[in-house]
Amino acid sequence: MSSRFNKKAFIRWKVYIDRSKMYIGYIQFLLIIFVFIKSLGDNSVTDFVFTNPLIAIPVILIIFVFFSLTIGYLDSRLGFREEEIRNHSKSNPVLMDIQKSIAELNDKITQMEKSKNDCDN
Repeated sequence: MSSRFNKKAFIRWKVYIDRSKMYIGYIQFLLIIFVFIKSLGDNSVTDFVFTNPLIAIPVILIIFVFFSLTIGYLDSRLGFREEEIRNHSKSNPVLMDIQKSIAELNDKITQMEKSKNDCDN
C-alpha cells in the first residue's frame, strides 16, 4: 500500500500558516506591551493594569490600534514601504529580470506605435 503525498494540500496548508503569521505577530506585539509594563516594576501603572484587567486591556487595545493606524498612515504618507520594496527588488535578480523584460516590451510597443503612425501618415 503506497501513501501518496498530496502536494496541493501541503501547499495550501503552508499558505494558511504563512497568512496566520501576521495575526500571530499582532498577538506577540500586544504581549510584548504587557511584558514591558510588567518590567516597569512596582508603580501605579503596573498595579492598575494587572489589578484591573477588564479596564486596562480595552484601553491598551484602543491605544494599540490608534498608534498602529498612526504609524501606518505616516508610513503610507512618507513612502517608506514603497522605497523598501524598490530597494528589495533591486537586490533580487529575478525581479530585476522581470523589470528589464517589461522595459524592453514597452520600448517595442513604442516602436511599433511609431511605425504604425508613420505608415498612417
